[in-house]
Amino acid sequence: MAEKRYKVCLADDEREQLCQMISRGKAAAKKLTHARIRLKADESPQWGPAWKDEQFAEAFNTDTSTVQRVRKAFVNEGFEKALNHKKPSRSRPGKFDDDTEAHLVAIARSEAPEGHARWSLRLLADKLVELEHFDSVSHETVRQVLKKRLETVAEETVAPSSEGQ
Repeated sequence: MAEKRYKVCLADDEREQLCQMISRGKAAAKKLTHARIRLKADESPQWGPAWKDEQFAEAFNTDTSTVQRVRKAFVNEGFEKALNHKKPSRSRPGKFDDDTEAHLVAIARSEAPEGHARWSLRLLADKLVELEHFDSVSHETVRQVLKKRLETVAEETVAPSSEGQ
């Protein structure tokens, strides 16, 4: 088997913190498993059992790739960040700017094209492409923008009732 690429060497205070977390058992299961992996992956001469990845997989009922990711996170990000790791957000900037959203709402409120009783989401998406706002746009994106925009308009037009005064 190849040599481990990311070697974990815990300081005494890090080891103590992980041991306390495990003994308390008051954390998410994933976090506790990662703490156990770090403890057993420790290669410091004084404490480290330095288990092999296959031993982790068997003992903690996990995959060897999980062990490798935990070890890599510890080495690259440091103790605290790796312990309290948050998934990266997958959000991307929206296609629509305020002007395009306003234009979409105006089109949706206008008269439907000939041969149609009303605007469909696909017709609106096609119209935006035809008007060269986008190279392509999904009808689902159009739905989400309209939903958001109409909720905002509804919130702005609703005045507080005078009954509570």
